[in-house]
Amino acid sequence: MSLMPPRAFLGVTRSVLGRPWRDRLDIAGLGRAEALSQLQGLPDILARLLAARGVEPAEAARFLEPKLRDVLPDPAVLIDMEAAAARLAQAGMKGERVAIFGDYDVDGACSSALLAGFLAQAGARPRIHIPDRLIEGYGPNSEAIRMLAGEGATLLVTVDCGTTSEEPLAEARRLGLDVVVLDHHQAPERLPAVEALVNPNRQDDLSGLGHLCAAGVVFLALVATSRALRRLDHWAARGGEPDLLAALDLVALATVADVVPLQGLNRAFVRQGLAMMRSRTRPGLAALMDVSGLDGPIQPWHLGFLLGPRINAGGRIGDAALGARLLLTDDEVEARTIATELNRLNQERQEIERLAVLEAVSQAEHELAGMAEMPVLLAGSADWHPGIVGLVAARLKERFRRPAFALALNGEGGATGSGRSVAGVDLGRAVRAAVEAGHAVKGGGHAMAAGVTLAAGQASAFHAFLNAHLQREVDAVGDAEALLVDAALSAGGASPRLLAEIDKAGPFGSGSPEPVFVFPAHRLTDAVEIGTGGHVRIKLRSGDGASIGGIAFRAAQEPLGQALFAARGESVHLAATLSLNRWGGRETAELRILDLARPV
Repeated sequence: MSLMPPRAFLGVTRSVLGRPWRDRLDIAGLGRAEALSQLQGLPDILARLLAARGVEPAEAARFLEPKLRDVLPDPAVLIDMEAAAARLAQAGMKGERVAIFGDYDVDGACSSALLAGFLAQAGARPRIHIPDRLIEGYGPNSEAIRMLAGEGATLLVTVDCGTTSEEPLAEARRLGLDVVVLDHHQAPERLPAVEALVNPNRQDDLSGLGHLCAAGVVFLALVATSRALRRLDHWAARGGEPDLLAALDLVALATVADVVPLQGLNRAFVRQGLAMMRSRTRPGLAALMDVSGLDGPIQPWHLGFLLGPRINAGGRIGDAALGARLLLTDDEVEARTIATELNRLNQERQEIERLAVLEAVSQAEHELAGMAEMPVLLAGSADWHPGIVGLVAARLKERFRRPAFALALNGEGGATGSGRSVAGVDLGRAVRAAVEAGHAVKGGGHAMAAGVTLAAGQASAFHAFLNAHLQREVDAVGDAEALLVDAALSAGGASPRLLAEIDKAGPFGSGSPEPVFVFPAHRLTDAVEIGTGGHVRIKLRSGDGASIGGIAFRAAQEPLGQALFAARGESVHLAATLSLNRWGGRETAELRILDLARPV
């Protein structure tokens, strides 16, 4: 029996962005939603959200109230974890000087701060080194390792990097340093010779924890190390064990910012980490929330869109170590100073990014004019700052809905670049294959994001390789690029009370998509550009007179923004996610607009 193709939601087969709209629930999902509603007594909307995310009725209670103790594995399931914990415990007991080498993104900053804070409590003397993106590039390098060894380090721990750094880590061992790697990036078959390499994405690791970010791996290492020190009666002499649950605020931030799936253990990390953040006990995060203008209880999207970009700004165009310093400091004055500087750098980054995106879009449109079916986009310029190419790639991916790479060209004809992918297309694996085929100097990453270094003359061959290597995966995505809709709502039905129900199914992010609602046949009473970021603010009114406001971020010059301006005063189907807006002591629901279609 052939399966019927999924029906178009509200009959929308092509929106203004060229997408069909589909119900997120298939036939089996609808049955699951009905069972959740009847057997568990859940409201219809909540039952639909859980069913669409694969939750069975018997799992509903545990899903709605996830407890870390129910999902936290024994860290020893990770290969080399016992050896890593033993070496870290030894460093604490002997008061060793430990060099922590982290990445310059949010995950690297959080991982470095997590480990440094713990080791200091254990009695070690940690020192964080975050490489300069322009001068040192990604991952451990021999010059920095020689510097750290010269400062007296006896143990080098790499976090969010190191899995492919065979030669620099060999140099560390030649200098007499022991080496522990705590990472999560996809790994080649041949690994560096070190005391311990903990990475759930090692090819020989069977833990099933490959969805963790580096901070998640570091947290499990802290659990294992704390346990090892407890067995040695070390904590009694130190005044008691550290509260590892208090560190979940950093694990949550890294998990959301690194766009790893919010499922299983990651979901519990974020859920409980958000609760820790709301207590504002970490001065650096409290200061960052203040400069971000964050009002009210923190939500997952705040981590990805407000806090994360500001921490990243240091590594992109400023001092790469600022983020880790902010997250580690206990001094409120220092925290405010660093947060203010990161906010300034983020504003500068936004303008640099805006100009680069305009040029990248122009290049991509020219490419597609010559080859409309090109599976992977590639744009580059000698004028682009290497720190923003990942953001440019993300904008290209969003605009053209296919994997994209952006390159910062250097004076020697080579380039450093960053890529972003769409669901179902593994970009990290393709980049590693390109390196092995001789089309790139080095590179790697994970399914949704990757980095690469190219020598002079390699860009064209690298692009051609990606197109050929990923053609089938991109073609197979097909209908996955449809907009999946959770339910239809009216302006009057979108209330703070409804948002409280929706929040029970969260947190939302990668692997647990934020619910999408369609407001059918509502009149678009207003659409105006606001601010300097090209945002579009709208007002929507239903047939019963209820109204709701919304915003389309960075859309004014994009097809969505142009369609909103053109539809003022008309009846439209509007697709959006919901967020809570607080203003003047009142709480209201607000739309974040995703798409628009004309009623048939």
